[in-house]
Amino acid sequence: MNSPSFNAWKLVSLSPLPVWALVLLAVGLVAGIALAAWGQVARMKNRVAVLVDRSASMNFPSEPGGPTRSAQVAAFLERAAPTFASWQDRFTVEVYGVDPELSPVTAAQLGSEPARAGTTDLLSALRSASAAGQGSRKLSGVLLFSDGADNAELKAGAVGRARAALTDLGVPVSTFLVGQEALKDLAVEGLKVDDFAFVRNSLTVEVEIHGRGFAGQDIPVVLSQEGKTVANKLVRMTTADDVKPVSFTFTPDQTGRFVYTVTVPTFPDEAVSENNSRSFTLKVIRDRVRVLLVVGRPSWDERFLRGLLKQDANVDLVSFYILRTLSDDPGVIFDTKLHTFDVVIFQNFGYSDPSLSIAEYERNLERYIHEGGAFVMIGGDSVLGEGRASMPTLMEALPVEAAGPANPEPFKPRLTPEGLRHPVTSIGTGASSTEGTWGELAPIPGANLTRARPGATVLMDHPFVTVDGKNAPLVSVWDYGRGRAMVVATDATWSWAFTAHRDGSPNRAYDRFWGNALRWLVRDPDLTTLKVTADPPSVEPGRPVGVVVQARMADYQPAQDAQVRVELFSVATQKPVAVQTGATGADGVVRLEFAPPAPGPYKLLASAKKGETDLGKGEDAVAVRAVGPELSDASVRPQLMEQIASVTEGKAYKLPLDGLPDVPLLDPPVVEVGRAKDQPLWDRWYYLVALIALLGAEWFARRRFGYV
Repeated sequence: MNSPSFNAWKLVSLSPLPVWALVLLAVGLVAGIALAAWGQVARMKNRVAVLVDRSASMNFPSEPGGPTRSAQVAAFLERAAPTFASWQDRFTVEVYGVDPELSPVTAAQLGSEPARAGTTDLLSALRSASAAGQGSRKLSGVLLFSDGADNAELKAGAVGRARAALTDLGVPVSTFLVGQEALKDLAVEGLKVDDFAFVRNSLTVEVEIHGRGFAGQDIPVVLSQEGKTVANKLVRMTTADDVKPVSFTFTPDQTGRFVYTVTVPTFPDEAVSENNSRSFTLKVIRDRVRVLLVVGRPSWDERFLRGLLKQDANVDLVSFYILRTLSDDPGVIFDTKLHTFDVVIFQNFGYSDPSLSIAEYERNLERYIHEGGAFVMIGGDSVLGEGRASMPTLMEALPVEAAGPANPEPFKPRLTPEGLRHPVTSIGTGASSTEGTWGELAPIPGANLTRARPGATVLMDHPFVTVDGKNAPLVSVWDYGRGRAMVVATDATWSWAFTAHRDGSPNRAYDRFWGNALRWLVRDPDLTTLKVTADPPSVEPGRPVGVVVQARMADYQPAQDAQVRVELFSVATQKPVAVQTGATGADGVVRLEFAPPAPGPYKLLASAKKGETDLGKGEDAVAVRAVGPELSDASVRPQLMEQIASVTEGKAYKLPLDGLPDVPLLDPPVVEVGRAKDQPLWDRWYYLVALIALLGAEWFARRRFGYV
């Protein structure tokens, strides 16, 4: 008979430990496996950089009558805060202001603190955000808030090297355009002009007039020099966002530094009014002194002067005698070409014969001097009361007038106190040297009798012939309008070229006298005892105005400890706005600085004294810009923002938005493998001893409790 099958089972533990201990060991084993697995895998967070443009253009209104662009970004970030909070398991959101360096910023700061950066450099900001993620936290993406008014590497758009740099970022950049494109604004932009120009040579100034919202309107554009209109043009804006180039060509007629301003009207509904004018300084120099010498008849005086001028490489001489017929027309020179000459010299020239007279061009000559030209009249037997010459209109521009017939008696000219200091007659190395040099010269065989006009400066006079109780002038100068005039009441200065020093060396008094006269007439800056230089001549908004003054004595040695006074004079208001004083150092130089003035054109008017000695006056010009590159243009650039997003595989958006859209971001790594190390068990002897001891203990325990 078959016995029934046995199918019962039970767990048998060979361990001497109780059941509760075995359960604890099992739980510990499971926990160890779980901990080991968790230690090998860890979730990491990546970074998301939110970059907010903090350049000054973000202070423009986002829309007509609306909040600023910065305030619009602040409001949007507050609405997007819940979305940023929902990312906390995957990303760390970092908000930076670009000013121009990256610095943490909050929405509250964006709304309350005005943007101030002077430039917009979006590519540099993106590079900085990317470089900040070189550590354990990588960059998953960038959210860029800006009006796109970049004036650095991306000024020309995302092209060339700039495009390659955007690609190298390796992260998507989603752009958020701030501001509307429909703002109405008129701006003077794109100024192009040389740093210097040559006097009496034409110069072209080019500007761009950018009009937004002025389609179909004619805009007057005016170029002015220190309040005086130089040229004007009318341009028509053909589209709602139009840029029209405008060029002005004019001829500077004086040397020195001058401030010019290009201006367009300001309309009441413009977004920005400060960019409707643009000032700049222009230094006018001369390459060669262009001289017109007109001679009545040949003479030794004419021969020596013409020879001196011809051999001077810095002089471009045009000379002729009045020996013409009725068919000749002097109008070519005295009318259409007169303004091209720096100095006009009449040497014993004067005729009443209609066929030889230039009476019909007298007004042209007088106007030429008044508007900045230079004129010299040299005496003789046909001018200044002699002969039959009569030029009443031209004589209005001269510092002397005829006072009677010439005195033929030889005499030695006498230097006046003014002549000792004046650069025209300073032919020595100092006052005493100049006086001694003139004393060595030969007598002059007679002179025209003249009378000085009020305001004239007599440099040399007759030692014993008087007019109205005063010594008769021989060499006289004055400023007439913007020009200068000089009269030498004799035709015998050529005799000075034959005098020699007692030691046998040549005397170049004749050359120095006429050389000094030409340089003074054309306002050579090296002949002034007070030199004023704006430092720099063009000043950005909010920057101080600096000026360097160099003072020299009458002998042109540095004037140490001279008291200098400089006035900052507004050309726009025709009033002084500030005054600075100081003392020169051992080199005769002092630098002064004015607090940042209002934008516009200014003159720097300086005077100096050393003790009771007046060192003269000087001036320079400085232009203070109304706006920098940030505020010169209120427009936004959606195309640039779209290009940045496209090149980096991001998306382009435009504020306002109700909330944060689904922007593309790189996913952070899901796991990070922990550190591991393979260690062979048998490479240490004490591991083997410990294992044998453990196995031996188990065998002993089993024998002890009867399991073996």
